Amino acid sequence: MGRMTSRRLVLRVHDGGHVTRPDTLTVEEPLEIRVAGKPLSITMRTPGDDFDLAAGFLVGEGVVRAAADIRSIRYCAGATADGGNTYNVLDVVLGDGVAPPDASVERNFYTTSSCGLCGKASLDAVRTTITGPVDGDPFATDPATLAALPDELRAAQRVFDRTGGLHAAGLFDADGKLRCLREDVGRHNAVDKVIGWATRAGELPLSGTALMVSGRASFELVQKAAMAGIPLLAAVSAPSSLAVDLAAELGLTLVGFLRGTSMNVYTRPDRLGFQPS
Repeated sequence: MGRMTSRRLVLRVHDGGHVTRPDTLTVEEPLEIRVAGKPLSITMRTPGDDFDLAAGFLVGEGVVRAAADIRSIRYCAGATADGGNTYNVLDVVLGDGVAPPDASVERNFYTTSSCGLCGKASLDAVRTTITGPVDGDPFATDPATLAALPDELRAAQRVFDRTGGLHAAGLFDADGKLRCLREDVGRHNAVDKVIGWATRAGELPLSGTALMVSGRASFELVQKAAMAGIPLLAAVSAPSSLAVDLAAELGLTLVGFLRGTSMNVYTRPDRLGFQPS
């Protein structure tokens, strides 16, 4: 199985002096996701929780809606010339009656660790049918509970402490209790891993929950949260204009710049006890 960290020698320069020493780095490797043996996507990710990553990715694509929609996920042997297993290729077998990904949706299947939507042909293709409507979700929390989430997220990051190079996504309940945390070199991968965990545990849709991410809030992350039925997305950094537009359209609460007791609430402030101005 792949490792999440690797050691390399680095020249450390500090206060006019220098020394060569080992440094711990975040591992970044490609993962190819296949469905019934047919390649669907290649993403750059940090190894670990790969089955969750594949399941969450398929939820975001609108292919999978429940645990029963996935019959099996396995690593593919024979991925190398000598028939070995690199643990970098997964094959997903869908459940009976589950339609395979729509081959007519034109896309570039290669995605980087920083962007999962780079190859989408158009915004129309991105606006996948939302399977877990969030507009009517009665989820409510208070600003003080939300303000505590970044510290809770950071405290639970095991690999970040050693590398400083990973994003995190955490799923919380309305009382601020952490239910699941996943780390990855890519923001979208960390979110997919959280959603995939919930999918495989039979917990979709994720009504009554909040998703906290360590970076910015993109259109893609809003879409993934909505596809999983998550009514609130919070980020420590800025959202994009498209992220705000989509959150408003879907009735999802979007919070950015969540730092200390400060935050920007872009949509549906009523879930935090505020009335829209």
